[in-house]
Amino acid sequence: MFLAISLAPFAVIAPFIGPVIDRVPGGRRITVLMVNLLRCITVVLMVQRINSVALFPLAFISLVLSRTYAVSKTALVPTLVSSDQELVAANGSLGLLAGLLGLGAAVPAGLLQLVDSRLTLVMSAVMFGLAGFVSLQLPRHVATTPKTIDAAEITELHGSGVRHAALSMMLLRGIVGFLFFHVAFWLRDERAGTAWFALALGLSSLATMLANAISPMLRRWISERTMMTVSLTVISVTGVFAGVFGGISAGIILIAICNGMGSIGRLAFESIIQREAPDANRARTFVKFETINQLVWVSSGLVAVVFTFSGAVGFAIVGVSSAMGLIYFLSADFADPKS
Repeated sequence: MFLAISLAPFAVIAPFIGPVIDRVPGGRRITVLMVNLLRCITVVLMVQRINSVALFPLAFISLVLSRTYAVSKTALVPTLVSSDQELVAANGSLGLLAGLLGLGAAVPAGLLQLVDSRLTLVMSAVMFGLAGFVSLQLPRHVATTPKTIDAAEITELHGSGVRHAALSMMLLRGIVGFLFFHVAFWLRDERAGTAWFALALGLSSLATMLANAISPMLRRWISERTMMTVSLTVISVTGVFAGVFGGISAGIILIAICNGMGSIGRLAFESIIQREAPDANRARTFVKFETINQLVWVSSGLVAVVFTFSGAVGFAIVGVSSAMGLIYFLSADFADPKS
């Protein structure tokens, strides 16, 4: 129910409020500031209601705010760089930095959790407050997009290359969302303990960090289409392997690989958009796709919760889905040889 409810705000609100924010000078900058302040207040309220039913709506609000921040960040980054190459490098650096800070924060958060779970929430509130303060340093002009959409932008965004890349990226995000909840509930049913899930999250973070670190270099050596092809191929092979052999170790390796390959695929997708749609407004375009991908992540996670597949079956679903996505992505070459 938590995941299902979280679909509603983005499915209903995002198509309307997003364009309005984008047309307000500094709208996304204000959004980032407000989101961080609201997250700080929400976490403080959670501290006071840790053993109350009120914790659940507050957690829901926190999830909505986190998704809002992700979309706003996607809109901000293209306005802060001067070239497409810088955009790929910036997104890779941001992903690497987020992973490093996440791992760094996990140690004190874990220690505080041993003392009192509320102390971990207090630490989170402080971090969100600092993030709100830092957001004031963003330029005031960022993320202002024109109201009108050029015909060239519409044509380019509906091209074969963009459509295939966008659907492939949706598949990657869906796989990550599905596998996250599948592994979480499967380990619980297996009574494997939270330590195994913590290991899965830790390895996933390391894989994401590594992928964000090497993706800009990969982009200089190979094409973005090859990056996307490799991502789908590796997930497909690993998923089928994990489905055949099963086991906790196979599942943990698979979730780490999916997160790493998903990060490489994301940077490849962004490069494809830049090349195939040079006339499109990057902030507006990336927000549109990021909003859709957030919805796919949540809905795929909901599938894993509603249909409790066995570990091996869930892994096989990931492998087969990725293989089908790979075939679809490669079919763009036949639909449009120039792509």
